[in-house]
Amino acid sequence: MKSWLFLLIAIVSEVIGTSALKQSESFTRLIPTIICAVSFASAFYLLSLTLRTIPVGVAYAVWSGLGVVLIALIGWKVFGQALDWPAVIGIALILSGVLVMNLFSQAGH
Repeated sequence: MKSWLFLLIAIVSEVIGTSALKQSESFTRLIPTIICAVSFASAFYLLSLTLRTIPVGVAYAVWSGLGVVLIALIGWKVFGQALDWPAVIGIALILSGVLVMNLFSQAGH
């Protein structure tokens, strides 16, 4: 269970880093650049801890799936980026895939 918590924190950290990457303006702004570097370093360290017990394929599927969903939502709410119905359906399918894998597959157990 601790590994799943590490993975969740790693995903949130990666999402923070990606959001800061946008704000860093190609690493020309100091504070967003520092936030980006610290967030990505934390994310990868926590992901490495996760991989001690969760298979890499499962961890990466969850990482990328939830990361895509969270970044799309942040892009929409924070940066005012449009999400049309095909994008919303695609995000729902990604999230559904992650849920199906974790609820019904034995690959990660």
